[in-house]
Amino acid sequence: MSHLFDIGANLAHESFDEDLGEVIDTAAAAGVTRIMITGSDIASTERAAALAAEREGVWSTCGVHPHHAEIVDQSTLDQLSVLAEDANVRAWGEMGLDYFRDFTPREVQRHAFEAQLELAAESDKPLFLHERDAFDDFYSILARAKDRFSAVVVHCFTGNEQALRAYLDLDCYIGITGWVCDERRGQHLLPLLDLIPENRLLIETDAPYLLPRSLKPKPKSRRCEPKHLVEVCRFMSSVLDISADTLADRTFANANRFFGLN
Repeated sequence: MSHLFDIGANLAHESFDEDLGEVIDTAAAAGVTRIMITGSDIASTERAAALAAEREGVWSTCGVHPHHAEIVDQSTLDQLSVLAEDANVRAWGEMGLDYFRDFTPREVQRHAFEAQLELAAESDKPLFLHERDAFDDFYSILARAKDRFSAVVVHCFTGNEQALRAYLDLDCYIGITGWVCDERRGQHLLPLLDLIPENRLLIETDAPYLLPRSLKPKPKSRRCEPKHLVEVCRFMSSVLDISADTLADRTFANANRFFGLN
């Protein structure tokens, strides 16, 4: 298969502490030659940036996930501002709203999202965003700020057609994960894939989460890895009725353009 770019992998997660180098090498051998490591709080953002400095073909994002929104204060924003100066940090995020888990009060999530957007607007880096069961508030906040940013991806999209069309109307990129391979909860995404313009589609694993359920044989471990992007690409290409190589080339080019990479 052609080169693949995993635009969202949580490789700073503790489940990768013992074998991270092997995980990255195995992914590269499978064709996943570029990986964006997601930052979700200060510690993971620092770890992601350090990993990006150590490995070829690896970069990172910088931000606070809505699950950790309660930590966002001026001190946190100041730390993020410094971390974002690293050349290997290619996007702001993962930030946004998550009303499914509600690990943090919704008003706190909204404040953290808006504060990070205000900070991010001071640079030219794109946005890597999270939204789950929070479309109305998320869209309202994003629509007011969108023109201040070079590019935006709504990562791990799991919404409905209304949400998809609204994000596309804002010229957002759409990130699709192994969720689409899940016969229990991903079926509604299948007809939506055709609605995403070729130049706005990105693919990702969200490792260690969302192991593609279409994998055969079923792996012994439930941990998703960047190498599993190959299966996400294969599955999606069959739905779109194009070759896996075509989809790989298309999404690889889109990711490089989004993150400003050659």
